[in-house]
Amino acid sequence: MNNPKEKVSSILTELKNFAFKGNVVDLAVGVIIGAAFGKIVDSLVKHLIMPAISVLMPAQQSYLGWKWTISGKDIPYGLFIGEIVNFIIIAIALYVFIVKFLGWVMRSKKEEEAAAPPPPTRDQELLMEIRDLLRKSGQQ
Repeated sequence: MNNPKEKVSSILTELKNFAFKGNVVDLAVGVIIGAAFGKIVDSLVKHLIMPAISVLMPAQQSYLGWKWTISGKDIPYGLFIGEIVNFIIIAIALYVFIVKFLGWVMRSKKEEEAAAPPPPTRDQELLMEIRDLLRKSGQQ
């Protein structure tokens, strides 16, 4: 396989096999949906939750203006609090989805598998036939 064309073809074939396996495509879809969900949560925090909190707080400006000034430098802690709220909402959503929902799905599948025994293999069928033949010959 010293031919460069064969090497390139082999690499492209391996890449195609890797990229189009179900798990990789599922992972890509999950990343895209996760990014979109992150944007929705970010918008929720920035446009609804934090402005509502700034209305309830006894301050003159919105949360974007919450800052400490030390030696002439501004430290915008309001933005940091907004990012913490963003993280907490995403963490709760992931916990509910992964631990509660997927855990429930996995338990349901395990219960179904445990309830229905697998069909006997060909070896097991042959052993059952031998057992039945031995029983018949012992009775007669």
